[in-house]
Amino acid sequence: MQVEITVNGQAQGHDVEARTLLVQFLREVLGLTGTKIGCDTSSCGACTVLVDRESVKSCTMLAAQADGAEVTTIEGLASGDELHPVQVAFHEKHALQCGFCTAGMVMATVSLLDEIPDPSEREVRLGLEGNLCRCTGYHNIVRAVLEAAQAGR
Repeated sequence: MQVEITVNGQAQGHDVEARTLLVQFLREVLGLTGTKIGCDTSSCGACTVLVDRESVKSCTMLAAQADGAEVTTIEGLASGDELHPVQVAFHEKHALQCGFCTAGMVMATVSLLDEIPDPSEREVRLGLEGNLCRCTGYHNIVRAVLEAAQAGR
């Protein structure tokens, strides 16, 4: 089937099998490998992208369901050489270790801050509970989200 999806500002039209997951479309068809496949069960959030500005675990959505939508991946956040404020905060607050979950965490954070521009620490922890990091204790991730929120004010 034919899907038309705008990905990171560029219109993409491709033939895909009806069972193709959005994460497979992004990684295998478009070569956007920043979106990770971590668990294949929607438990970890490594595959989080924005679909029409809402965070979505792309392993739970078919590419056909995104037909006509605007999808933003980690590769689409920066503006040229200028990182997105959330990316800057994650870098400055050392909110990563191995980096596998980072793209999903960043994308979930962008969505969270769109919804709640000035979250409390509790709101940050609740807002990111669907994204798992196996390396950190989340302390620096929460600090980075709060820093990004403050930078956005």
